[in-house]
Amino acid sequence: MKTAIDRFISYLESERNASDLTIKSYREDLRSFCYFFEYEDGSLPLPGELTPADLREFVSEMGEAGYARSSISRRLASLRSFFTFCQRENLVTENPAKPLRNPRKIRRLPHFLSNDEIATLLDAPDASTRLGLRDRAIFETMYSGGLRVSELVTLNDGDLYIEEGLVRVRGKGKKERLCPLGSFAVNAINAWLRQRLLGVGQTVNQLSPLFTNKFGNRISDRSVRRMMDKYIRITGLDSRTSPHTLRHSFATHLLDRGADIRSVQELLGHKSLVTTQIYTHLSTAKLKDVYERSHPLAGR
Repeated sequence: MKTAIDRFISYLESERNASDLTIKSYREDLRSFCYFFEYEDGSLPLPGELTPADLREFVSEMGEAGYARSSISRRLASLRSFFTFCQRENLVTENPAKPLRNPRKIRRLPHFLSNDEIATLLDAPDASTRLGLRDRAIFETMYSGGLRVSELVTLNDGDLYIEEGLVRVRGKGKKERLCPLGSFAVNAINAWLRQRLLGVGQTVNQLSPLFTNKFGNRISDRSVRRMMDKYIRITGLDSRTSPHTLRHSFATHLLDRGADIRSVQELLGHKSLVTTQIYTHLSTAKLKDVYERSHPLAGR
């Protein structure tokens, strides 16, 4: 089993050119899978010895342990991919994970900020300090372009097209897209770039990280989350607010102002329109709320 998993991970790296995050997720999911099926002597069954009933027991165990439905679905997807690979390598005759269905998703409307709340957050960093300029540029870039935090931290100097008001983003599956940058974001980035190297003593090139920590190294997504938590406490905004909230707010505000859903899909880098449609539900819910509060006959 472990040999088959190692070969599968190598396949993802070399043939599928999967991202580091994807490979990490597969490795963790399959490690948990092995832990469940490990015998008392530490050995594991062969891939071809497992049946759909065995895998249903694994899924049932995750449910009883309180795993989120999304986590269970992700692990099932990992198992389907792994056993599909095993079929290709003639390690199994049938995919035992194929008959298993994902648990039904509970669709929750994403949390987003109002226009005033966005303004409060964007103005929170102290623009008189070097790191305050960086933090403001980070917020402006994420909200202006609808970036994921994982996309933001991988930006390099060479990804910026300041004159055109664009930034090249590497999204999920290493797919690239161009995201617009408004004038506020452009000004914030320029202000940060003028201060970025003060006290660090480094030179820059096209592969230099756009956003760095106080030591001049590429900032991590964890650092961005911690930084946002600090400003949420300072401003008193909803504690549910996270870096991804800026992306939700970006999409919601575009649709509220008449943007068509296909354009928003492209700007967000969503592969499927179904993923983007959650924001139309959000806008509809908002419209319904306005109607119920404003229409004279709404309460009848």
